[in-house]
Amino acid sequence: MIRALLLPADVFPDFGAVGADAQLRAVIGALLTFVLVIAVLMLIVSAIVWAVASANGNHQAATRARTGLFVALGAAVLAGGGVAWVNWLIDLGSTL
Repeated sequence: MIRALLLPADVFPDFGAVGADAQLRAVIGALLTFVLVIAVLMLIVSAIVWAVASANGNHQAATRARTGLFVALGAAVLAGGGVAWVNWLIDLGSTL
């Protein structure tokens, strides 16, 4: 009984079952690129609103624009890093 629990199992994922890994890579890359473009555009808009609101003395709008800038920056970093991470995971999965 104890010996049966200590033996390693020969169970591995079947990566050959996913035949469209190139198409999957293209779809995920396109979606993450779309998110990256939108995040960079929001980064620019938030920076402009922050500058205009600060110059006009509207502190509430400046605070919200600054929050939007940091959220857009985080989304851009995650989306940019997400493309590389997904590509690495797909390459790793094909070598297993």
